[in-house]
Amino acid sequence: MLAYTARRLLMLIPVLLGMSLIVFAVVHAIPGDPAKTIAGDKATPEQLQEIRQNLGLDQPVYIQYFKYLQALLQGDLGTSLVNKTKISEEIGPFLAATAELSFVAIAIALFFGINLGILSAWRQNSWLDYGSMFIALIGVSIPIFWLGLMEQWLFAQELGWFPSNGRLDPRMEYEPITYFYIIDALLFGDMAMLGDVLKHILLPAIALGTIPMAIIARMTRSSMLEVMRSDYVRTARAKGISEFLVIYKHTLKNAMIPILTVVGLQLGLLLGGAVLTETIFSWPGVGRYIYDAINSRDYPVIQSGILVLAFIFVMINLIVDLLYVWIDPRIQYGKE
Repeated sequence: MLAYTARRLLMLIPVLLGMSLIVFAVVHAIPGDPAKTIAGDKATPEQLQEIRQNLGLDQPVYIQYFKYLQALLQGDLGTSLVNKTKISEEIGPFLAATAELSFVAIAIALFFGINLGILSAWRQNSWLDYGSMFIALIGVSIPIFWLGLMEQWLFAQELGWFPSNGRLDPRMEYEPITYFYIIDALLFGDMAMLGDVLKHILLPAIALGTIPMAIIARMTRSSMLEVMRSDYVRTARAKGISEFLVIYKHTLKNAMIPILTVVGLQLGLLLGGAVLTETIFSWPGVGRYIYDAINSRDYPVIQSGILVLAFIFVMINLIVDLLYVWIDPRIQYGKE
């Protein structure tokens, strides 16, 4: 296991190098001049040229890339062209906001997706099966932006049950520790803050979790149907074990490998693709952070932000691979 983990970690190096090259090339192909964005439309050509020289934007692209790569290997993600702040110092709160939203969204997707899939497989070809898969079909078909707007209209505007944007009521005093608001509220023992945080996060988490919920439900149904035909499941039922234990202890655990694969992929996609949800709900996450950087042509922020998300994605895949062994001890990495 340790040898396999070490090999996988070494494989991250060429993957991230390739990703850095692709991202750098794509970012520099974006139309627009960062110098003009910084100086404004009334800047003189001399002022623009001075800004380009100070930022190194007047040098050939390959030299800019190698300087960026050299800094990256030293742990320096660069400095924002717009606000002159170190990216490594300002990206943390945005990553925490996106991670918190993604974890709550995947938790909602797991709870409803797995149980819908189990219900569908348990009562195959019944109205429960068709109803569960119909819900899954709706979940995967509804556009996130439309669902988010409908949630805001119904639950925030019409009913007034939940706030429509942000992470926390601005009137609340809060000194961040981890920048995960749920964790910080628990650390402070502030139940009022915890309730407000949960109210703010629920609507965007539901909007973000609908597609993963549908995919997990369909994968759970397929995997459960295959396992439920196994001899040991029939034996467990013949022994008189309750149906609940047969489903959740014997069947679900052995059906978890493909489900876990889907969950890992979906979590990685949520972390990197929450920009629509974050924009609609004014959620200060890394997707919104990168989106604003694209509008301002802030090359270092775009490059480093996407690279950090790529690193998180491949690390999630590695963790999922290692969890396979914990779920199914028959899997042995590094052995013939």
